[in-house]
Amino acid sequence: MSIAIFYGTTTGNTEEAAELISEELGDLVSHMADIAKTEPQDLLNYQVLMFGCPTWNVGELQYDWEDFLPRLEGLDLTGKKIALFGLGDAYGYSENFLDALGLLWEEIKNLGAPELIGIWPTEGYTYDESLGQYDANHFLGLGLDEENESDLHDERIKAWTAQIRTELGLDGAAA
Repeated sequence: MSIAIFYGTTTGNTEEAAELISEELGDLVSHMADIAKTEPQDLLNYQVLMFGCPTWNVGELQYDWEDFLPRLEGLDLTGKKIALFGLGDAYGYSENFLDALGLLWEEIKNLGAPELIGIWPTEGYTYDESLGQYDANHFLGLGLDEENESDLHDERIKAWTAQIRTELGLDGAAA
């Protein structure tokens, strides 16, 4: 199974999260890259695509993703499994916490018929609203809050990557 992690980052926090996720998945990750240095066709080389995007400004996509998404027009991700992770500020921006996850998925889900994996519970998070919700009790992917809850990153990343392994049928795969 080929897994690739693509992230957009402005301050380096999302890149750090991507590195922690990659470390946790070990040899299962065959590629990791900044989305700003990626060509759309590169996405077709992997079965599982993990996309990391922070929510920027007031509920917006990070700039590199904003530039990259229009370039995906016509790309067919049918058969790909997509896992999302995002960073947000649940206290300073509680009305749009992890909105970028929702904005990203709105674009990606229309590129053929990719399958979303890694849906993550909202339990344990305090915020008011989010476009990044899958349903009332789940986010579209892993949510991290560097500003207020960075001490929970390791625990959340370990649990999320274990969930991803299970969803992919890789429970026994070594990290």
